[in-house]
Amino acid sequence: VGQKVVLAPGVSCGKCAACLAGADNRCREFTNLGYMIDGGCAEYVRCPEVNCMPYPENLSFEEAAAVPLVFQTAWHMLVTRAQLQPGEDVLVLGAGSGVGSAAIQIAKFFGCRVIATAGTDEKLAKAKQLGADDVIQHRIMSIRKEVRRLTHNRGVDVVFEHVGTATWDDSIASLAVGGRLVTCGATTGFDAKVDIRFLFSRQLSVLGSYMGTKEELRIVLKLVAEGRLKPVVDRVLPLASCAEAHAYLELGKQFGKVVLSV
Repeated sequence: VGQKVVLAPGVSCGKCAACLAGADNRCREFTNLGYMIDGGCAEYVRCPEVNCMPYPENLSFEEAAAVPLVFQTAWHMLVTRAQLQPGEDVLVLGAGSGVGSAAIQIAKFFGCRVIATAGTDEKLAKAKQLGADDVIQHRIMSIRKEVRRLTHNRGVDVVFEHVGTATWDDSIASLAVGGRLVTCGATTGFDAKVDIRFLFSRQLSVLGSYMGTKEELRIVLKLVAEGRLKPVVDRVLPLASCAEAHAYLELGKQFGKVVLSV
């Protein structure tokens, strides 16, 4: 009682085979705070005790709030699903998003080369500060052409995709032979096509990923405590400005997370 905690956003039954095996994000009853369950845009929120995890004392409340969803999701995508290996080339779409800024750091933690995309020079500069080796301004450059140029026409081993329709073709075309595309979202639309011949002839893998497990959140919280990963907070607004925060997010100007403070 009284301990400062963050909330694991994924809620599961805790009793099924998936939950008992530690794969709680595969629970048939799995859902998320703020999605099918009322979320944290309030002074108080009720959730299962198992979802409450102490956060590192060296973090502010605002920094701690920016960790769970994005780092847990990015870790599950890159480490668990894509089986990221040191020395691989990784393309991170939407580097200015919360999950994109987390993905850059995780890929660099694993010793990978990161190519990041964003829509403004300001966001690209911040992506490089986080560790991105190369950047692509997707509003004025062709992602696939730049990736081919930067990799000497080889392509990347892993594409970190969460944008959807707007980038899908470029994402597939940017993969090296045997490459893996892992996706967790479709913010620009969910309709996408793939030339199956391209898929099998280049031996590509397309992987779906949804949230992450509670154990993965414990792992990233430990790495944050050690200073190996750093939450990225774009701005902090009071709870009463919730509508303003959402309007700002819809403009797509943020880099990292927007946090509401009570």
